[in-house]
Amino acid sequence: MSINAVKDEVAGQTAPHSDLPSGASLLKDAQLLWHELRVLTHDHIQLAALEMQRAGKSLIDMIVAAVMIAVLLLGTWLGLMAAAVLWLIEYGIIPSSAILIGVGFNALVAVMLYGFIRYKSRYLKFPATVRSLHPVFSGPRNKEEL
Repeated sequence: MSINAVKDEVAGQTAPHSDLPSGASLLKDAQLLWHELRVLTHDHIQLAALEMQRAGKSLIDMIVAAVMIAVLLLGTWLGLMAAAVLWLIEYGIIPSSAILIGVGFNALVAVMLYGFIRYKSRYLKFPATVRSLHPVFSGPRNKEEL
């Protein structure tokens, strides 16, 4: 193989100098990439804001519906209590005693629900997350590690 053939082969493997990006075009590409990143970030933030707005409106609608359901359920509960008191009166219990039995039953249910709320409220403190954030002391296990 001749020396000229080797030079031609090596020259064919390397890219010509004009194909390499110049400093100006590299800077322009970086600026274009930065601009696209800013536009993309802006679009994502705008989408998140619109979804937050829609979620807020949905939450308000849900709260209004929940209040309406609560009022309807309260009326139903009062009707059931009135029917229970009238039923007790029909069986010969004095009306004032029948009303007191209904009030006592309501108070008992309220106390039970209060205990349920107290029991469930411990999860509002994110106990597993708090426990995972506390550092675990892992001191030396034996004298050789000192």
